[in-house]
Amino acid sequence: MEIQRRTFIRSLCYACGAITFVPACTTRLKRWRYLIEEEADLIEAVAEQFIPSDKDPGATEACVVNFFDKQLTGYYTHHQETYREGLKSIQRSAAKAYGKSFREMTRNEQNTFLEQMEIGELPGEFWEHTDQRVFFNMMLDHTMQAFYGSPRHGGNCNYVSYKMLKIDYPHIIGQNRYGEQKSSVKPKNKVL
Repeated sequence: MEIQRRTFIRSLCYACGAITFVPACTTRLKRWRYLIEEEADLIEAVAEQFIPSDKDPGATEACVVNFFDKQLTGYYTHHQETYREGLKSIQRSAAKAYGKSFREMTRNEQNTFLEQMEIGELPGEFWEHTDQRVFFNMMLDHTMQAFYGSPRHGGNCNYVSYKMLKIDYPHIIGQNRYGEQKSSVKPKNKVL
């Protein structure tokens, strides 16, 4: 029995589609590129202390965690281990000082904790691999970059900080199409 070429190709396409479809249905999609869920929750809680939600949007609405995750697999890959160690140290310090995770602490407790971290007064036993003051400043800097930077870097979702500041969206050179400006002044002929 002879199979027509078109029938064979069609059957092959269906088979390949079924093979690639089945594993996709059985695997759970991962939400983050680098971070694990507990790390993402902790970064969000810390960032909310830096830029809290009130009448204006805060770090959560600006998708600051997405910025951290995206940049830790891109431009900030050299900070991956620092973040892993630093976030563990925050959790261990919070457990020792308050008997609970940073996320479970009240906003006032979180604020006090971060003030201690900023000046290097958290228990040093958990900060052997990472300087707590340096880590605090790095998290603060990256939170500000995420909140006020361009959404193309992973943060500032829906331009929340630009809307809050009532500024125009910045133009991205090379992506905007500027119309030709027609001048009403005609160039003069030069006489030599």
